[in-house]
Amino acid sequence: MPEPASGRYNTAGAHMRKIPKTLAIIVALAAMLAASVLLDLSWAPRPLSLGEVWAALCGRGTWANDIIVNGFNAPRVFFGVFVGAALGVTGGVMQALFRNPLASPYLLGLSSGASLGATVAILFSIPLIPLAIAQPALAFAFCFGTMLLVYSLSRASGGVRTETLILAGVAVSSLMSAAVSLFTYIAPSEKMQSIVFWSMGSLDSVRWSNASFSVPLMMIGIVVMIASSKKLNVMMLGDAHAMDLGIDVRGTRIFLLVISSLVVAAAVAFVGSIGFIGLVVPHIFRLMLGPDNRVVLPLSAFGGAAFILLCDYVAHTASSFYGVLPIGVVTAFVGAPFFIYLLASRRREIGW
Repeated sequence: MPEPASGRYNTAGAHMRKIPKTLAIIVALAAMLAASVLLDLSWAPRPLSLGEVWAALCGRGTWANDIIVNGFNAPRVFFGVFVGAALGVTGGVMQALFRNPLASPYLLGLSSGASLGATVAILFSIPLIPLAIAQPALAFAFCFGTMLLVYSLSRASGGVRTETLILAGVAVSSLMSAAVSLFTYIAPSEKMQSIVFWSMGSLDSVRWSNASFSVPLMMIGIVVMIASSKKLNVMMLGDAHAMDLGIDVRGTRIFLLVISSLVVAAAVAFVGSIGFIGLVVPHIFRLMLGPDNRVVLPLSAFGGAAFILLCDYVAHTASSFYGVLPIGVVTAFVGAPFFIYLLASRRREIGW
């Protein structure tokens, strides 16, 4: 039966009312991302001015400023943008894929699996293979293996129930985290520090060679996941409705899980486990703009990038007091209270 004219009018009116709000959020995100990039590039024992940063980027800065901005800060900032975007989009995909606002890359143990792979690469040297190659390769292998294990454990009667998948992910994630703790305990002292600091998350060890390996993988994965937004919108209505509308639910779910594994592994292989980005950022945009993934996923990419760079700047700013803090500590301290405040202040508006 055709939709009444009044229904079409109300839907169109609601959509038109959202456009100014969406544009305002896009402008605010662009400004926040630009500011966070410049702030993080300016970090030094003696903070650089924005003019000094710009001069160094244009090749007109002093020798010392050029080393600080282009040699140390630029690789970290460049890689951080893609890591934040990758984790933000992956979290949004997980929340839509399983119709669960608590879903994140950590839900299925993907991050824990990648962490275990990277820990094995750090602890056990592989002959003839440099660490720069072995670490991301093992991170992806363990991440993909974890995804297959969780998915196979949750299959029953030819299907996969979301509740079973979540429980399997939590159990496998705990097992992987226990293995990382065991390897940390038995590691030699010179490698123990690297594993512990890596497990808390840090962008400081990133170099241009790392970025050239991982960034293309993250870019491809982000584009593919955003391109799947329409299918995710349909799948959020339920598997039965999605199949009635011609969506291959099983194939799409497996495909997006594989892409998520690839993206998470590429993101955490060199920087370690960084939490709350994939949970908080997409959920904020769902609360503000609704569940449409065509809007939520692109905004989650920009929001995740800005969030991780601001947290990285805070982590370095605290260095004069405590040393460079692990970025995972900062994201948890910043993300958790804000997420709690958002839920408490707008809990009546949560629709799923």
